[in-house]
Amino acid sequence: MLNYTTYLHETSPEWVTFVHGAGGSSTIWYKQIRSFKTQFNVLILDLRGHGNSKSPAIKEAFSSKYTFNSITNDIVEVIDHLKIEKSHFIGISLGTILIRNLAENYPSRVRSMIMGGAIMKLNLRSQVLMRLGVVFKSIVPYMLLYKFFAFVIMPKKNHKKSRLLFVNEAKKLYQKEFIRWFKLTSEINPLLRFFRAKDIKLPTLYVMGEEDHLFLPSIKNMASKHLKSSLFIIKKCGHVVNVEQPEIFNKKTINYIKALA
Repeated sequence: MLNYTTYLHETSPEWVTFVHGAGGSSTIWYKQIRSFKTQFNVLILDLRGHGNSKSPAIKEAFSSKYTFNSITNDIVEVIDHLKIEKSHFIGISLGTILIRNLAENYPSRVRSMIMGGAIMKLNLRSQVLMRLGVVFKSIVPYMLLYKFFAFVIMPKKNHKKSRLLFVNEAKKLYQKEFIRWFKLTSEINPLLRFFRAKDIKLPTLYVMGEEDHLFLPSIKNMASKHLKSSLFIIKKCGHVVNVEQPEIFNKKTINYIKALA
């Protein structure tokens, strides 16, 4: 089972589950935990191979091929174990794909989805990056690739803190683990195409930085077409909205969850 931590609230029945992106860990939510645990029950977890979900015993359990469904089921295993019937889910970057996949496979478990730095379409530049990664993933040290990707996604000076956070977290991965996750790119395009085409009709808030140049345009289009979806854009902010603008991110998302209660 994945490594996880819970913060229980004395009176609130609402659960909020945080899902980080590839190369990160549950530590990226450190600017959210204090605010959220005063309002709700909170669950943070480390995806397989990340953070503290990479002990020998856990790695052995995850020895099979990585797929979006298998990684999504890791999350469901934790909420089943904790007997959480329904939760709000907050994700960042690739974590938003996992949340959307969970909502597709287990819609009754999802109260709402909050998608920070959401990835719902790879534009031409993103797809070129992915193809370069596929070619060089077994040749070039993975940290060089990861630093390059991080710089392309978060290029500006004010993105530096987010960029360094993700690079430092990625250093804790192994080359083999990086390659396992990178192989997921082979199934990402048809999955995202399906998500864009199908309106799941669950309460969904997209929180995007106005400088998230790779992913914001497609989210604008998607949020305008899907029922129960809304978009909030944070000014002077890049891809990792919860790290770059935590006060705005926390206020907006907490109010969104409260409005649904």
